[in-house]
Amino acid sequence: MAESALGAGELPAGLALRHPTPADHARLQVALAEWWGGLGGAAGAQQRQLLVPRLYLQHFADTSFLVERVDGTLHAFLIGFLSQSDPEAAYVHFVGVCPDGTRGGVGSALYRRFFALARAAGRSRIRCITSPNNRSSIAYHTRMGFRMEPGDLVDDTGVPVHRDYDGPGLDRVSFVREA
Repeated sequence: MAESALGAGELPAGLALRHPTPADHARLQVALAEWWGGLGGAAGAQQRQLLVPRLYLQHFADTSFLVERVDGTLHAFLIGFLSQSDPEAAYVHFVGVCPDGTRGGVGSALYRRFFALARAAGRSRIRCITSPNNRSSIAYHTRMGFRMEPGDLVDDTGVPVHRDYDGPGLDRVSFVREA
């Protein structure tokens, strides 16, 4: 798909937007291990890597996006899909922006692109989750218009947490917003 059809005009000069392919999997795995500044240590890096298996690039490529620099270096990505169970919902599964690219508007541009894709597919809600210890992600999603959904506990900073959401000890914060 051509850049203009994907809305790449929202990106800073020198960046190109495209849909990912299975061949991008190895690069994404490196990014998932390195871009979060050691959050969660080696176990956190492995958890992130396990969250983006190749199947997302095989079966959800048309609803996911990659941003590359002119030299082909990975700059950012968004892995998302349209819910198969809830015809009103779309889901942002994972988003990442390289450390030297944060605060440049690329993450927000990817979200806006996904919101538009979801609306065009008749979806009215966008859902996503993050880890309770990822405070920058919680703040970012709140700024993007997501609201935190009630959990089964509230942490000491007032954040609603879903205990064991992704398995024992894997608590999450759940978000929703209108598309």
